[in-house]
Amino acid sequence: MRHRTINPWKWQDQLGFVQAAEVKAGQHVLYCAGQTSMDPDGKPIHIGDMRAQMKQSMDNLEVVLSEAGYALSDVVRLNYYTTDVDQFFANYDVIVGRLTQENAQVSATLLGISRLAFPELLVEIEATAVK
Repeated sequence: MRHRTINPWKWQDQLGFVQAAEVKAGQHVLYCAGQTSMDPDGKPIHIGDMRAQMKQSMDNLEVVLSEAGYALSDVVRLNYYTTDVDQFFANYDVIVGRLTQENAQVSATLLGISRLAFPELLVEIEATAVK
């Protein structure tokens, strides 16, 4: 698989995403459901703590990726949904650090929404990975 990053500008670099990710000759694509701050029994955890919920959502995403034989470095797209954009950005270093550590260069979209499936949830992360 060949993976090419398209960044006509530099401002996105400090935010940990790319403007576009082109995949040529990709053989496998994994579309992940949105991952949230849920425990293994499907109960929301870290109520009211955006930072902990972001970390848990990324942990859960990595579990799903690993189960499927993928890694965070295989992710080419992340969609973020949050009920509080300001708090999301105040804690975004949690995600940027993980992406940087795994050398993941992803295109991304952030959407502010009124609520998620469970009202206690503050963030949901959806991923597409390619091998």
